[in-house]
Amino acid sequence: MNHRIDELIARMKGLEEELEREFLKKRERFRFEVVDRRIRFAEEVARQQLRFRTGLVRYFVEARLANILTAPLIYAGVLPMLLLDLFLFVYQGVCFPVYGIAKVRRGDYLVFDRQDLPYLNLVERINCGYCSYGNGLAGLFREVSARTEQYWCPIKHARRIVAAHERYPRFFEYGDADSYRKGLERLRADLLDRGRV
Repeated sequence: MNHRIDELIARMKGLEEELEREFLKKRERFRFEVVDRRIRFAEEVARQQLRFRTGLVRYFVEARLANILTAPLIYAGVLPMLLLDLFLFVYQGVCFPVYGIAKVRRGDYLVFDRQDLPYLNLVERINCGYCSYGNGLAGLFREVSARTEQYWCPIKHARRIVAAHERYPRFFEYGDADSYRKGLERLRADLLDRGRV
């Protein structure tokens, strides 16, 4: 593996940790804590936030007609999302154990905590749930696909790709047959379900 790439990956991890510390500072600013996977605001903060909630009647009266008319099309996306979710469940349940690949934890990607925000009305909470599900599912799909790619074909593309997954930098360079043959089993071992070893 290229030493420079390893250095860059280590720097990226350091930046991710720094970013996490900044998120924790924000948590302190808005005075909330996570209790049994639910968000709890300090009582006076929750009361202040309730002042910003828009009532349902006002919400619909002030909504753009185009938003209301396109909402059914947006929400029709729930059907393919549910099918994708089911497919990923079956795919991981059948294929990953065969190859010894550790399963992706669904709960790490599907996070539903916006319903705990006091300033959102019912429709806004449903909208946030939909977006949380869609984007969380996209992240889950991406990680399942990335692990599959790391097992079967951990080779970089000849052309630059936009928004490569986080496993991609460790893949073999396009055209580097020697590294591919020598390192494939090492990359596969990184995916092992440690419970099976």
